[in-house]
Amino acid sequence: MPIEFVATSRLPTAFGEFKITVFQDPKSGEEHVALSKGLELAPTEPVLVRIHSECLTGDAFASLKCDCGPQLQATLKLINEVGQGAILYLRQEGRGIGLTNKIRAYALQDQGHDTVDANLMLNLPADARRYDMCSIMLDHLNISQVKLITNNPLKINALTELGIEVVTRVPLTVGLNPFNAEYLQTKHDRMAHMYDEGDF
Repeated sequence: MPIEFVATSRLPTAFGEFKITVFQDPKSGEEHVALSKGLELAPTEPVLVRIHSECLTGDAFASLKCDCGPQLQATLKLINEVGQGAILYLRQEGRGIGLTNKIRAYALQDQGHDTVDANLMLNLPADARRYDMCSIMLDHLNISQVKLITNNPLKINALTELGIEVVTRVPLTVGLNPFNAEYLQTKHDRMAHMYDEGDF
């Protein structure tokens, strides 16, 4: 069942004031959130948008095993500086495999397996995320053209297939550290994430 708009509120943050909008599937209870700024009137130009999948360890606990937290913070800062944009915060922990399986995969990574093989060893897909809810969220925000903040070509393809025009890609290379360098290299080598060699 499609998600539906539920409620919206002001949300002051360390990076500026945003509007938070929550959507929910009335049957399953699945929730997703949009953080937006400068969209009180329907935009007439392409809008900065990031699709950010939930990462409890990175977003809340400042884990150094990934680059999720720095990516989220950098996007909030960028949108606040520009004065307009949106983050679609999708509740798809661990690239869609859930928190428990994500930590199980982390345990395999501790043994030397990369992020892709760890998922596969658990009989899980390397990436189980879906993006169909994005069209409902963007439509609610009156966004039809986006400047997508991403390194992931799957997100560009997903929005395009949903009929959303991706005018340009905005690279987001932040958060590299000794604990996640191999993880980011794997995303480049095995998941086609669009990093430059100089990023590592």
